[in-house]
Amino acid sequence: MFYKNKKILVTGGTGMIGRPLVEMLLAAGATVRVASMDDPSRAHPRAEFRQANLTHFDRCREVCQGIDCVFHLVGVKGSPAMTAKYPANFFVPVILFNTNMMEAARQAGVKNYLFTSTVGVYAPAEVFREDDVWKTSPSENDRFAGWAKRMGELQAEAYAIQYGWKGVSIVRPANVYGSYDNFDPTNAMVIPSLIRRALSGENPFTVWGDGSPVRDFIHARDVARGMMLVMEQGYTQPVNLGSGVGITIRELVEIVVANLETKPKVVWDISKPAGDKRRVMDVSRARAIGFRPEISFREGIKEVMDWYRKNQDSAAKRYNIFTEEKLV
Repeated sequence: MFYKNKKILVTGGTGMIGRPLVEMLLAAGATVRVASMDDPSRAHPRAEFRQANLTHFDRCREVCQGIDCVFHLVGVKGSPAMTAKYPANFFVPVILFNTNMMEAARQAGVKNYLFTSTVGVYAPAEVFREDDVWKTSPSENDRFAGWAKRMGELQAEAYAIQYGWKGVSIVRPANVYGSYDNFDPTNAMVIPSLIRRALSGENPFTVWGDGSPVRDFIHARDVARGMMLVMEQGYTQPVNLGSGVGITIRELVEIVVANLETKPKVVWDISKPAGDKRRVMDVSRARAIGFRPEISFREGIKEVMDWYRKNQDSAAKRYNIFTEEKLV
């Protein structure tokens, strides 16, 4: 009953995690406002949609008016190759999104605020534990996005000290996948990139690396449930939202290929970089507050592939910070 009749803002509410989160909040009886730069057609029809560039403080103040709770999801998604080539496109907007939105929410008297951090805040390690973050620096592969998100976490701590605002919760999702993801051929992450290429009939099917890197994958609907649980409980320590289970890139490719009618020849290009060898989260803190993922990886991948087959036009209506000439 926590969300019933509450007025809730979801920044990035047209995206991969935001869209199912909006659906869940509406089902829980909340009134939902969505702020996003995406095409309005990607918004849930029962949510109030505001197309807003949240790098501008005045727009952040506008969307926060009359709001009880904020789920801050908006960010920048792109492949490691795009991060290396366009680091400012990651670092600067994310810093502005985070700083402006949290300050606008504080000024508006928002009671509960959820800050979405990232697995990218962690240094390479066998297992990612929440309390280890500030003992290290982010992985070189996530340097810009990792530091930008760390600054948002630090901002929340500063507000708790100076203003006594204890209503900020922090979640660090693992490698999230789902419908409404970024399937752009030039900057998509590993799962949407593989799915788009596989469904386009690419053969041979070339994959970077040797398939051995291990990742902690979690479905967007599971992340959305975890976010709601963390906010409802008023939990203020950072919480990893992952499966706690490692999946190799080779296993991922095998599952994608298994969902194709025509099986391509898979070629591993070991001359290309593959990223960190292992990224798996310790999820004991999430489990202690009652969170466990419900969607199996195999089921989730099939679901996303089925969605993309039917919704390629919708997938293309996503705001692309790397190609748009200006923000409005």
